[in-house]
Amino acid sequence: MPIHELKEQIARLPEQPGVYLYFNAEGDTIYVGKARALRDRVRNYLGGSGSDAKRDALLEEIARLEVIVTDSVVEALALENNLIKQRAPKYNILLRDDKNYPYLQLTTNEPFPRVLVARRVERDGSFYAGPFLPAHFARRTMALTHRLFGMRSCNEVITGKRGRPCLEYDIKRCIAPCVDTVCSADEYGRAVTMTKLFLEGRNDELIRTLKTRMLDASAGERFEEAAQMRDAMRTVQTLQDRQQKMATAELGHRDVFGLKLGPAGVVIQVFQVRRGRVVERVELGTDNPILASREGEALAAAIQQFYELRGAPVEIHVPLDPDERDALEAWLSERAGRRVRIVAPQRGEKRGFVDLANRNAALAYQTRFNQAKTAQYDALETLQHVIALPALPRRIECFDISTIQGSETVASMVVCEDGRMRRVDYRKFRIRGLAGVEPDPARDRAGALDAAGAAPAAPAPRADDFAAMYEVVHRRYRKLLELGGPFPDLVVIDGGKGQLTAAYAALEELGLANLVAVGIAKKEELLYTRDRDDPIALAPTDPALLLIERIRDEAHRFAVTFHRRARTMRDLQSELDNVPGIGPRRRKTLLTTFGSLAGVRRATREELAAVVGPKTAGAVLAFFASRP
Repeated sequence: MPIHELKEQIARLPEQPGVYLYFNAEGDTIYVGKARALRDRVRNYLGGSGSDAKRDALLEEIARLEVIVTDSVVEALALENNLIKQRAPKYNILLRDDKNYPYLQLTTNEPFPRVLVARRVERDGSFYAGPFLPAHFARRTMALTHRLFGMRSCNEVITGKRGRPCLEYDIKRCIAPCVDTVCSADEYGRAVTMTKLFLEGRNDELIRTLKTRMLDASAGERFEEAAQMRDAMRTVQTLQDRQQKMATAELGHRDVFGLKLGPAGVVIQVFQVRRGRVVERVELGTDNPILASREGEALAAAIQQFYELRGAPVEIHVPLDPDERDALEAWLSERAGRRVRIVAPQRGEKRGFVDLANRNAALAYQTRFNQAKTAQYDALETLQHVIALPALPRRIECFDISTIQGSETVASMVVCEDGRMRRVDYRKFRIRGLAGVEPDPARDRAGALDAAGAAPAAPAPRADDFAAMYEVVHRRYRKLLELGGPFPDLVVIDGGKGQLTAAYAALEELGLANLVAVGIAKKEELLYTRDRDDPIALAPTDPALLLIERIRDEAHRFAVTFHRRARTMRDLQSELDNVPGIGPRRRKTLLTTFGSLAGVRRATREELAAVVGPKTAGAVLAFFASRP
């Protein structure tokens, strides 16, 4: 593998914390990782072949290695996260927010903050609340901060020396910090503090205050003001109702992570709990399949990327321990300025909340990746478990033989990728027999050789299915060896133990015995494997069996169609096709002129020469003279 060429460089790496980057031949960053000790971590890749599909694919592509040394593993964690975001390596897990819903930005990085609508969270010192869904709640909430707290909406540079307030002050939508005699900086700071509390979801006291002001305005016959208070109270109440759909008094401030990792990708659900209430739900997910990633790896990536632009609460509840949990806790604590714990609850109400987040993640996984697509991946996962495959069988090739009493024997191969048939890769074969093959006991048992155990001296079709299966598997994968792949994750043979043995005999001769094959017997619908004496019986409704049956039926349809076409072509042929110089046009002329093949046989040289010329006439007479 290419990484072995970097062995000397790896031996010289320091045993210090840092980040390592793998590049491909084109110079693109394909993986970024962190390490407590760079030499030990990178050296693990030297013997990592065969551990999982993701690592194998990565190792094949590595062409160059770079490292960056840091002072601590926490710094390495932060640097790794930044590099992943910046370079988006294809073998790292890169999560994205579920929707582009708006946030509210309280610009606390300004001397006199404003409330703005933002489409993304930036690390700029501002306070962000949201996302808001439906989106119009963001603008309604922003308008509410103007009416309730008098937050400014202008772009002016505030010095306090303006001559008079603008119209916003007159219509009571701003407390005019631009005029220091009207509103001092301290007074505006209190309004900012109240606005932040409101955006954080602390609305109970606010609703009581609004109700009191509404009743006072109504009693004083200030109906316009009362209507404004009523509308404001309804907006706050709507926001609170949306945020209080799930609540428990004992959960305090924490975030709860749910995870669903599957072949199609990964979905993370985060419930943000503040003062015992779920105030927001955020969904993170990948856009592409992830090769053989682990749940701990996906969860660690989610925590890193989620809190890059967000503050972390005192506790984060997760379904299982993420990779490098201690480093993650140290990184989050350093950013938050206080202790942050990552906890995997095992029982009680907290575990129930994590399970709820997991169920939501599973539902979002089906919605995000399409229910039909996830059902296909579920079938592949079941098949992987049933047959004990080392990786998910993303590419399946299936073979079928079609013949009638040994006549016009043909074979078909169909391909299924990620649960969908790939017609462009279908292949069909005419069984012609293999010549010059050395004797092999396994092939003898499969019926691939004659009774004496010796290979035939000349290519000759053999009638039995075992020999035909041996031939087609041998031809297919001999060609793939020449082309360099792609090789399937699973080979399906239409037949029982005998056909499966013949297929493995061909694979072993080619040095491909590591490929996994399974046979499916008709009627009983039993699965035969090399490693088990007894067949595997699956329930008729099992998704794995239904997938295998669908692939097998497609291979059978393709083989039968080809066989029918071969028989039709045979029936349309004539003995005249074997005469040199006779093509379809001359054959038709001869049969039309003399009425039949027998009429052509009885014709004289002169009669034939008048139709096809003297040279071809001589060839016809010589051909029939050699026939009995």
